[in-house]
Amino acid sequence: MTYVLQTHRLTKTFKGKESVSEVSMRVKTGEIYGFLGPNGAGKTTIMKMLTNLIKPTSGEIELFGEKLTPTSYSMLGRMGSIIEYPIFYDKLTARANLELHCEYMGYYNKRAIDEALDLVQLRGIDGKSVKDFSLGMKQRLGIARAIVTKPELLILDEPINGLDPIGIKEIRQLLRILSQEYGISILISSHLLAEIEQLADTIGVINHGRLIQEVSLKQVRETNTEYIEFHTNDCVKAAYVLSHHLNISNIRVIGNETIRIYDLTTPLPQVNKVLILNDVAVEAIHQKNSSLEDYFLSLLNGGGQSA
Repeated sequence: MTYVLQTHRLTKTFKGKESVSEVSMRVKTGEIYGFLGPNGAGKTTIMKMLTNLIKPTSGEIELFGEKLTPTSYSMLGRMGSIIEYPIFYDKLTARANLELHCEYMGYYNKRAIDEALDLVQLRGIDGKSVKDFSLGMKQRLGIARAIVTKPELLILDEPINGLDPIGIKEIRQLLRILSQEYGISILISSHLLAEIEQLADTIGVINHGRLIQEVSLKQVRETNTEYIEFHTNDCVKAAYVLSHHLNISNIRVIGNETIRIYDLTTPLPQVNKVLILNDVAVEAIHQKNSSLEDYFLSLLNGGGQSA
């Protein structure tokens, strides 16, 4: 197995407090790696260490099979990134911003600028000053800048922030193209778990600075739990009926109006019938598979093992 990126016990301490603690993660060459975690979990700090914006307190980073050092300039030239919010020269055009970026990266392929603008669908407005761009257009330009030099590894911190549903879909398609057709490895963080579920090959879940799980999305799908979910205005009565009339105890009450049944020995139609016969108002009932969101939340609630 070839890895484009590996970290070994990566740790960062700020003012005596560890914000990242002994993280060992591995990104395979050519894959899309979804980096998941709540706000403040340490995702952005790790991405800043990977791009040499801040230095680790301890541990090592290996990129393209070589150890990252403070002077790894050529290695960083093989990467593209958006960390936090992309910043531009606002009075310049999109094209002028990309030309400046190529200049200081030592990359002199003028066609690459047109290709990058085409990929993010900014051709035709590339002569417009960036100060007049919407937030979504700036996010697109940030991705164009990250890919214009044809990097081998893309590090994207929340790249779909500010995009509408159509824009999110277009960026999702773009990232697939970059991975599948251009062979670019992508490390992407996002709060939109449904998007990561559609994109990623592997996920890494981080919480309180520690990597608590690193697993292929295929494995997550294979271990997904099937369950019956229904909505009612009386969860207490519904739980009583399930227990005493159907002998079902493997249930989970979510909030005040939702119950999940994980024991599927009783078919859904029979469950629904018994609830109704016992005067439990069922607003909606469905058989479902647990999602990446369910898996993610179970890890944060203590269901995962340390990596």
